[in-house]
Amino acid sequence: MSISSLVCTSSDTASWLSLFCSTSDTGVTYVELFTGAVEWTLLVSLYAWLIAMVIGVLVGIGLTSKSTWIRTICILYTEVFRNIPLLVQLFLWYYVIPHILPGPLGRFFTSFTYPYDAMLSAVLCLGLFTSVRIAIQLSSGIRSLPRGQSMAATALGLKRTQMYRYVLLPVAFRIILPPTISEMLNLLKNSSVASVIGLIEITGAATSMAESTFQIFPAYIAATVLYIVINLFILFVMSRVERWVQIPGFVTSK
Repeated sequence: MSISSLVCTSSDTASWLSLFCSTSDTGVTYVELFTGAVEWTLLVSLYAWLIAMVIGVLVGIGLTSKSTWIRTICILYTEVFRNIPLLVQLFLWYYVIPHILPGPLGRFFTSFTYPYDAMLSAVLCLGLFTSVRIAIQLSSGIRSLPRGQSMAATALGLKRTQMYRYVLLPVAFRIILPPTISEMLNLLKNSSVASVIGLIEITGAATSMAESTFQIFPAYIAATVLYIVINLFILFVMSRVERWVQIPGFVTSK
């Protein structure tokens, strides 16, 4: 047996050379596998974040609405998605929902093949799950604003939609930016659950390497380093954005 074969299959010592071994199914090295895994992680996180922000803002506004039925619908939405474990939601989106949706919608979901079916399920699951947390943060931010702001907007003759757009939301978004950054980082880390439905993101790549080469230590240390680097980069960028948009007199994160 060659030295390279021993490195790629031995579990006696943690060998970083195993990162340059080729996978048994595709023939690419694990370095290349991790590179592709980073791309999948970022794609899933980005699309899920866009869904979370759009739905989260709408639901967050709905939670502060004067309409009882709109508030009730938004409360039910938040209670459903935050009280079901994330992993269970992912299994529902991947194994159940595509097969019970009627007509064209069901055919649309089942038309995707691997890995895009797994990606779609992960994006929808993470997006809706995170949207609840964004909605709660936003509604809390709106309620924390001085009552005088909404009263002044009403006195100026602004409609309720205009009051939210021009008065309440611009200030609320700046107030909730620190916890929103935390939710962004949580979403990136939560994307690791996509590995259980076969998507080769960072955690999936580490698991694949560990199972094939028995080099568990290098595999998961590599995944850990990648998560730390990505999170620190996002934190660095968003901290600069936070300082740029902060409101004088309000407490912000350092």
